[in-house]
Amino acid sequence: MRVVIAPDSFKESLSAASVAAAIEAGVRDAFPQAETVCVPMADGGEGSLDAVLAASSGERRQVAVLNANGEDCDASWGWLGDGKAFIEMAAAGGLEQIPVAERRPLQASSYGVGQLIKDALDAGARHIVLGLGGSATNDAGAGLLQALGVRLLDKQGQELPAGGAALQMLDRLSLDEVDPRLAQVEFEIAVDVDNPLCGERGASAIFGPQKGASPADVAVLDAAIGHFADVCARQFHKDERDVPGMGAAGGLGFAVKTCFKARFRPGVELVAELLGLAEAMRGADLVFTGEGRMDAQTLLGKTPAGVARYAQRQGIPVIAIAGSLGEGYEALYAAGITAAFSLAPGPITLEQACSQAEGYLRQRAGDCARVWLSGRAAALAAS
Repeated sequence: MRVVIAPDSFKESLSAASVAAAIEAGVRDAFPQAETVCVPMADGGEGSLDAVLAASSGERRQVAVLNANGEDCDASWGWLGDGKAFIEMAAAGGLEQIPVAERRPLQASSYGVGQLIKDALDAGARHIVLGLGGSATNDAGAGLLQALGVRLLDKQGQELPAGGAALQMLDRLSLDEVDPRLAQVEFEIAVDVDNPLCGERGASAIFGPQKGASPADVAVLDAAIGHFADVCARQFHKDERDVPGMGAAGGLGFAVKTCFKARFRPGVELVAELLGLAEAMRGADLVFTGEGRMDAQTLLGKTPAGVARYAQRQGIPVIAIAGSLGEGYEALYAAGITAAFSLAPGPITLEQACSQAEGYLRQRAGDCARVWLSGRAAALAAS
C-alpha cells in the first residue's frame, strides 16, 4: 500500500509539513506496513517557500526589508540555483505580520516585496517565481515598483507617498531609474484566485475588508487602483486589469505584469511542478490532502483541488481532511475528491480545533485509512 500525503497548511495552526506528518502517523496507526510519501504543499501563498525549500536543494536567503507598514523586518526568499529564485510576497508584505489594531490598508505598501526581488537580482536571479497570497497590501504593486526604481509622480512631479490610496494622485510613471537587470528577468506569478483588479470582485472589494478596510476605504482603494490602471494603460498601451488573478495580493501581480516580462500560473500547479508531485504519485494507491477550511472556494485554485486534479489523471482516489467543511464543499467531488471529512470529533471551539489539530488529524486519517483498507479487502475477496 503506497500512500501519498500532500496537504496545505492549516492556517494559524499547523504548517503543511506538520499536517502531513500527523496524517502519516494516522495512516501508520491503521496500517504499519504502509509506504508513505509526504509532499507538503502550498498554492503560492503563505507556506509556499517552506514547501519548496523542504522538497528541493534550495537555499534560504534572509534580508532586512520593510513590512507592509514600512517597519523594519527580516524576510526570507529561496535561491533554487541556476539563476532561479522563489519569493513569497507574504514574507515581506504579509497580513500575519501586522496585528489587527495596526493594519493600515490605505497606506500599506508592497515596497518590501520589491526589496526581496532586488536581493534576488543581486544574487544573480534571472527567473523569479513570485507567490501571491496572504498580503496586507492593497496598492496594486505600486510599492514594489518604487523599490525597483520606478518613480510614481503626481502632476507637480512629486513622488507619491506609500499605499494604495495615494494612487488617486498619480499622473505618470518615470522609468528612468528602473533597475536595468529587470529587462533580462522572467517572472512566473503564482496565484490561487481568479479575481480581476477592480470592481465588485476586485482586490479592494473582496480582500480589502480582511486587511482592515472599511466600506469607505474599499471605495477609495478601488477608485485609486482603477486610476493607477488607467495611467498604466495610457503609458504602456496595454490594459491588464481584467486578466484573471490580477486581484490577488492586493493587485501585486498587476504591476509586475504591466511593467515586466511575466506570466500568471495557478499557484498549486507551479508549486506541484517544483515539488515533483506527479512523480511522487506514480504507483500510489491512495492520496490524502487537506487545508484549514474547504468549501466552494477551494475549487478556484486551492491546494486540495489541485492535488485532486493530479491524482485524477492517474486514477488514484483522494481523501481530503479539513479543519472545517463550508458551504458548497460537495462540489469538490466532481473535481476528483473521493471523500472529504472534518477533523473535529464533535462540537468544539475554533481554539480547540487549532490547538489540538495534530491529534485530531491523526485520528481522522487513521479512521479513513481503516475504512479504505476494509473496502479494498472486500473488493479483493469478491474478485
